[in-house]
Amino acid sequence: MILAELPALLIVLPLLAAPACIVVARRQVTAPLATVVSWASLAIAVTLLVQVLRDGTIVYLIGDWATPFGIEYRIDTLSAFVAVIVAAIAAVVITFAPHSVAREVPDERTYLFHAMFLLNLTGMLGIAITGDVFNLFVFLEIASLSSYVMISLGRDRRALMAAFKYLVLGTVGATFYVIGVGMMYMMTGSLNMADLAVLLPEVASTRTIVVSVAFVMTGIGLKLAMFPLHFWLPNAYTYAPTAVSAFLAGTATKVAVYAMLRLLFTVFGPAVTDDLPIAGVLLAMGLVAMFAASLAAITQQDAKRLLAYSSLAQIGYMVLGIGFLSATGLTATILHLFNHALMKTALFLVLGCIVLRLGSVKIEDMAGLGRRMPWTMAAFVVGGLSLIGVPLTVGFISKWYLIQASLERGWWLIAAAVLASSLLAMVYIWRIVEVAYFRSRPDGAAEVVEAPVAMLAPVWLLAAANVYFGVTPQQTIGAARDAAQVLLTGGGL
Repeated sequence: MILAELPALLIVLPLLAAPACIVVARRQVTAPLATVVSWASLAIAVTLLVQVLRDGTIVYLIGDWATPFGIEYRIDTLSAFVAVIVAAIAAVVITFAPHSVAREVPDERTYLFHAMFLLNLTGMLGIAITGDVFNLFVFLEIASLSSYVMISLGRDRRALMAAFKYLVLGTVGATFYVIGVGMMYMMTGSLNMADLAVLLPEVASTRTIVVSVAFVMTGIGLKLAMFPLHFWLPNAYTYAPTAVSAFLAGTATKVAVYAMLRLLFTVFGPAVTDDLPIAGVLLAMGLVAMFAASLAAITQQDAKRLLAYSSLAQIGYMVLGIGFLSATGLTATILHLFNHALMKTALFLVLGCIVLRLGSVKIEDMAGLGRRMPWTMAAFVVGGLSLIGVPLTVGFISKWYLIQASLERGWWLIAAAVLASSLLAMVYIWRIVEVAYFRSRPDGAAEVVEAPVAMLAPVWLLAAANVYFGVTPQQTIGAARDAAQVLLTGGGL
């Protein structure tokens, strides 16, 4: 019986635990609670994925209200895959967090971090499994509002301005999205994704639906930080506490990419989008992001800002894959959702270890850390190699599929662009490696010791996963390929 209620439990568990953290307001209680709930959510998400792969799409009606009158959770291969990504990153980050949060968040606000972390987890898991476009908006806002608070918890006063800028642009994105949803409802009388997929083709040629597509895609693009709608992301990642940066980098943009995939292929479908230049726009934005963000990363002196711009470039890869509108391209995008979550979360967690011991993530301050923090910096090297796309790492798998998608279309220049952007990633990763391993600590610099095992264990779990899923990628490739086929052959309905 409880298996039938797992979709609701996936949302309800962190949703109820979040206000419990506010009520208790004691770090000694909220930290274990957030950890247990995060790992329990991962167990539920994995169970749902196994169930979907075995039995097919799961449909769960909230309160047994039939669609389109009630809200529906619909879990197919893609949504279950994304839910596992979100829950896995949450579980690893919250396990890593205690030392990092104690260093970077005032003690009297630590309980707020745990409450907002669980609320954010609720929102992102909800985005993954909802089958209702307005409910998607609700979960987007739950995730966004909690993100603003988490970012503002940093000790640096600039965190407040970064959170405010994110709030303003996030509100604009939410407004665009809900206006587009309102237009769809006006033309169809439904908010259920399955119903919309049937009803929208009948009104696909109307100006209202065309404008609706533009509003919805712009709103999601802002949430996604898709170039050129990315201006909130660098400061948000730079000034947020490192555990927050790691969590958002591994999950927030991933669920936004998922939302874009779901809306484009499930809700709108080819009947609506074929006559619109969506593919060309996505290809252009993806290519520009790959190079503009990588070049910006090369010039940064702050390692967190460097990784923030790197994330923008990696978003470019995902958007590029969507723009191919092919099974291989979508497989590359879905693979990169998983692979980028592993590599970028690992890299940000490494910076959390460095902040704990060094109090800084300025690249010049990392001189000699390769010898003083060997396990920490070795994990950075593994994550960096994966980000570049070196064989035997997950980053190689994603880029290999992107190149395949390019060659299938006969677009040799795009394949060359993917390779060239990887060389730019090599440059900015090498900047940190060179300082850490080939420069000595300055005379008189404070002694630095290795990070505690409690932080190294989650870091190396992700670093090892970068290699494991790069050497044995069959399971992730299979899940991504199945999800891509589902999107191209009816959007999972």
